[in-house]
Amino acid sequence: MKSPLLSLPGAVPGEGADEGVAAHYGDLFREQRELAAGNGFVDLSHRGVVSVSGDDRLSWLHLLLTQHVSDLLPGRATEALILSANGHIEHALYLVDDGERVWMHIEPGTQEALIAYLESMKFFYRVEVADRTDEFAVVQLPAGSIVEAPAGTVVRETAYGRDLFLPRAELESFAAAHGPAAGLLAHEALRVEAHRPRLGFETDHRTIPHELGWLDTAVHLQKGCYRGQETVARVHNLGKPPRRLVFLHLDGSEVHLPPHGAEIRLAADGPDGRKLGFVTTSVRHHELGPIALALVKRNVPLDAELLAENTAAAQEVVVEP
Repeated sequence: MKSPLLSLPGAVPGEGADEGVAAHYGDLFREQRELAAGNGFVDLSHRGVVSVSGDDRLSWLHLLLTQHVSDLLPGRATEALILSANGHIEHALYLVDDGERVWMHIEPGTQEALIAYLESMKFFYRVEVADRTDEFAVVQLPAGSIVEAPAGTVVRETAYGRDLFLPRAELESFAAAHGPAAGLLAHEALRVEAHRPRLGFETDHRTIPHELGWLDTAVHLQKGCYRGQETVARVHNLGKPPRRLVFLHLDGSEVHLPPHGAEIRLAADGPDGRKLGFVTTSVRHHELGPIALALVKRNVPLDAELLAENTAAAQEVVVEP
């Protein structure tokens, strides 16, 4: 879905999963600094929006999600995962209940698969699942923003900012009143700085929550009765995940950033050494310079100097080995 804000001056379209919204508006670092200062907003209108209504919505979702949501209070934000039977991450959901329905935003283009799964699990529960992507656009106000959400808007407030489920018809007027807009590259740079994983970027077909630190934010370890729960409990109680998320400081003298999937090796072994992992997201940060998230084998030494493709990289621990 193409955002009307791509018509704003300087807008450069995003690519891949973020096609349809602006990657930037001509000044990446200014946009980052504005967001870090609590100014402006990010257009996330390409993300999928799904709602669940009905008297059983919370108790039903509680059975399907990794998060404890049966007693979720209106207005309280949370996040949750849907796992495969083997515990691999299939969906990441960012939720809030408004007292009548649960609203969630998800990765672009994943709403059809999510809704198909939810519909298959309805059984006798009093719930209605709806794709609201055509009606509502997600915009994010950064932490510290003093902008007031338009009356009646569903708001999901977190430590990183406020997600507004804005009627899509109001997106342009909101932008005119509450700019400057910041692009996805600025948003991603702050996400990487905060070590926050993203589905499809930090995940592959075999990722489990333990590898990315999602146990802390999206998994409730004292609840059961959801698909993949046995894997979550077994790895948490009896073992260690095979991989771990790391934060990388990249050599700033390199012109090009290592792309998603770039192989990680020990610097001492050179570019022909054994593959130890891969870059998940790399960005240019307005203060830290080139940085990245990467997924590496759990036993990679914590003090090891690494190569991300051909770029020297120093690691910081995100998930303990």
